Amino acid sequence: MSTPMAIAVYFTIWWTVLFAILPFGVRSQHESGDIVNGTDPGAPVAPRLLIKAVVTTIVAAILFAGLYAYVEWTA
Repeated sequence: MSTPMAIAVYFTIWWTVLFAILPFGVRSQHESGDIVNGTDPGAPVAPRLLIKAVVTTIVAAILFAGLYAYVEWTA
């Protein structure tokens, strides 16, 4: 697998995993009972995006490593 292709595949895996991880652990303002005026009641109280980005990077790296090993060993 060429380097540009590997980067493109990792980028695609990273975004897919991010969208899968984003909903975990989210509490809305409505659920917590602390609704800020002018915001949507469904807006998250604490989205913890940095933690989710780190988890996404780790999970995507593991998935990419597995895919890379499969492609290299079967080719």
